[in-house]
Amino acid sequence: MLKCLKAARSLHMTHTLSLNSLCRLHTNLAEVDIQKIDEVAKNLPLIADLNGANVFIDCLTKEGQHAVVVAEAAPETAPSVYERPVAGKFVYEAFEPAVFYTLQNGKPMSLNRALTQEGKTVEQSVVPIKGFNNRVIATLIMEKDISEVVERQEKMKTLSNTNDTLSEILMEMTENASLISEFIGEALFFIDPNLHILYFNSAAFNLVSEVCSSECKTGNQIIEYFPCLEELFYHPEKLFMHEVTILNKVFQVKKVSLKQENPTNGAFITFRDMTELRERERELVVKSVMIQEIHHRVKNNLQTIASLLRLQMRRGLPEESKAHFVESLNRILSIASVYEIILSNSSVDNVDILSLIEKIGNMLVYSSTDENKNISIEYSGTQLFTKSDKAVSIALIINELIQNCMKHAFKGREEGKVHVSFQQNNCEIEVTIKDNGVGYSKEAKPSLGLDIVTMMVTHDLSGQFSIERTANGTMASARFPLERGGHRD
Repeated sequence: MLKCLKAARSLHMTHTLSLNSLCRLHTNLAEVDIQKIDEVAKNLPLIADLNGANVFIDCLTKEGQHAVVVAEAAPETAPSVYERPVAGKFVYEAFEPAVFYTLQNGKPMSLNRALTQEGKTVEQSVVPIKGFNNRVIATLIMEKDISEVVERQEKMKTLSNTNDTLSEILMEMTENASLISEFIGEALFFIDPNLHILYFNSAAFNLVSEVCSSECKTGNQIIEYFPCLEELFYHPEKLFMHEVTILNKVFQVKKVSLKQENPTNGAFITFRDMTELRERERELVVKSVMIQEIHHRVKNNLQTIASLLRLQMRRGLPEESKAHFVESLNRILSIASVYEIILSNSSVDNVDILSLIEKIGNMLVYSSTDENKNISIEYSGTQLFTKSDKAVSIALIINELIQNCMKHAFKGREEGKVHVSFQQNNCEIEVTIKDNGVGYSKEAKPSLGLDIVTMMVTHDLSGQFSIERTANGTMASARFPLERGGHRD
């Protein structure tokens, strides 16, 4: 009911005094008529609860152009249509023609739909209240919220219209060649409930010719051509999909059923050739296995070279050559660490940099040949993954910088600490290695290790490298983009 204000959800009924006041203020009703309306108003709560609806009493105003709500009740058995009381508010004919029709003609209006100012659709019934000489003195209005019902009906209507349109298209397809279906790359069949073919496109015709060596014809059952798929065609699900192999070809077969009550009910059947896609997937799997095998062999070869170097060192070396052998051995083992992590993760694009740094650092510190020094190493950073080629460069950089600490930072000292931190800032990665050693000197003789680091950071990683003395030792920092933009492919 289109009132000027929203009604309350809780039970509300205008008191007798208010009803009398409203009738005397706004209408020309006699006292006997007001008493008649009052008697009806006493039953409004029962009527509202019994029907689960809002009920009202409206009377014509003195001018006869509008109506006024003199009494109302909201149900306790159902949600109220309105959020605020509307008693005392005016009703206009433009908004509620059914109310004025009953007031003027004395005829009831049943199950009339109306839209409230709150946007709710209500089912409205209006009956006259008659007084002396059978004259209409008011109307009794009942309104029930049917918004959800209407919404469901609209959805069902839309679905029904869509399905009917689809069915009409299908029927046209069975009678005339359809350009739309010919553009579909998949083999398309339209079958009736008994699996008889009503329509097929050119791709379906070619499929039957190729697979079955026979001509596809309307009226034949589809199981004549594909007997192995009978269970799929009879599957009760409205949408069902299954992958099958027919004559060494892989097909994705899809069945879409139409609603059963439609005269043109049936189902779409489509065949999509997945052979090439599955072959590519198989090739990728084989390629991945081959790459893993290559990485495994590279790791084994590097470890073999490391073993040969160790064997040579055990057989005796000049003291001045021993340090160079150790440095070369550590470089080889650092690269081997990359492939160990790749093999453990089964992905060339999934090398955990933090795990790599820890592996190399522990190897260098805890396998140090200088047993007279107590060197500890700590790590900090977030987990980040990178590709194997970049990981090899990072491994060599970490190896050289930590090895540089072990070789130069703690001369003349019995203990020391190395801290390796790794972090990502926006699209940039920064690796920092700090020690609490004697401190870096710019006047020191250039070393091969730092030259390797500078080359790897600038050339391979397109980054920047810096090393400087601090109050507590030395800090070396390598900063480079997350995605490499270096000179090598």
